[in-house]
Amino acid sequence: MGIFGIKGEAGGLLGGRSDVELLNAHVQGDPDAFAALVHRHHEHLWMTARRTSYTNEDAADALQEALLSAHRTAGSFRADAAVRSWMHKIVVNACLDRIRRNRSRPTTPLADIDVQEPPDARDRMSDVETSIEVRSALMSLPPEQRAAVVAVDMEGYSVADAAAMLGVPTGTVKSRCARARQKLAVQLRYLQDDGNR
Repeated sequence: MGIFGIKGEAGGLLGGRSDVELLNAHVQGDPDAFAALVHRHHEHLWMTARRTSYTNEDAADALQEALLSAHRTAGSFRADAAVRSWMHKIVVNACLDRIRRNRSRPTTPLADIDVQEPPDARDRMSDVETSIEVRSALMSLPPEQRAAVVAVDMEGYSVADAAAMLGVPTGTVKSRCARARQKLAVQLRYLQDDGNR
């Protein structure tokens, strides 16, 4: 676990507080408040990083950078958005920054030879293959389009909320989503065939 790992009781002791209360407590010096906040939203933030990044390694690095940034800049949080949305935006921006940096310094990732995925209760090969194809199609999108379509179509944010998180106008989110959906529809059209359901 990263530097924001949380000891067993901290989540329980601070779990009754709202996100805003935890963030304010962190700003005021509570040593456990930020860890409790991260613990509460870690799964969502990890999935956001994973869906926005090209690799698990980039997602993990971007998430760590985002959490460090959120930790340092918590005092600048304005309550005009939910804390989770604020953290989501920081994670997406960290992922996009990492993608831009990687373009200027391309590397070849090492193969994941010791990674063990948690067992899937259904464990059906067709679900796995479909998931791989959908992920591959998502990864082929430009990062800005991917971030928009993930926020709106996968995370369930409204266009207005996604625009606020991504720091762009609502029209930009709509056009990015429309272009992304069009590309995904072309790439995944074969999944609509009766034999592939």
